[in-house]
Amino acid sequence: MLLPIQTEHPEPRKVRRAVDALEAGEVIGYPTDTVYGLGCDLMNKKAIERLYMIKRMDRSQPLAFICPDLSDIARYAIVEKSVYRVLRHYLPGPYCFILEATRDVPKLVQTRRKTVGIRVPKHAIIQAVVRELGRPVISTTAQRHGEDPHVDPDEIDDAFPGLGLVLDGGAGGRIPTTIIDATTSPPRVVREGAGPIDDYVEPPPPPPSSLSMPPSRSMPPSRRGW
Repeated sequence: MLLPIQTEHPEPRKVRRAVDALEAGEVIGYPTDTVYGLGCDLMNKKAIERLYMIKRMDRSQPLAFICPDLSDIARYAIVEKSVYRVLRHYLPGPYCFILEATRDVPKLVQTRRKTVGIRVPKHAIIQAVVRELGRPVISTTAQRHGEDPHVDPDEIDDAFPGLGLVLDGGAGGRIPTTIIDATTSPPRVVREGAGPIDDYVEPPPPPPSSLSMPPSRSMPPSRRGW
């Protein structure tokens, strides 16, 4: 079922309708700042199982949390000061950060490493839904394994039977989020996506200067470096 909704200023009654579906254990579709997602209430075990079933995902495939802002992240992930500075720089935005999970995270959605993926999308619709819900939405990309993400909300509604509703915010993107593992030092890019990764890529060494002169034959080369 499609529910058209304004992108910049989502109508509160439509946001409430999406939240009612989540609280009833439904799985919904929604736009984000990258691709469309499928999600459900983090605290509803049956809804999470339903999400895996609707997408036909293997249970080992990790899911991400969508939080409305940075203030909610500390409840579900262990965030050191150095990591928080990174999150504050990049979020909201098209990134998913892998962090160590806290005890408040259901074991069903933890990885073997006891980590979670955290998203704070820069998109008014899903932000409004998560704020109204009062807790994270557990989320995955609206695509089948090995296929491109669905762009058209109509296609999403048809491709995933069993969805409670799809919030139709217009055409979605095709490039997924950039995934960064913040449990390592320095953080490591797991998947390059929509978000720039310049800060995580070492610049190439400068080319040798064309003006450099060979060492003088009368003096031995310096042994300070190789």
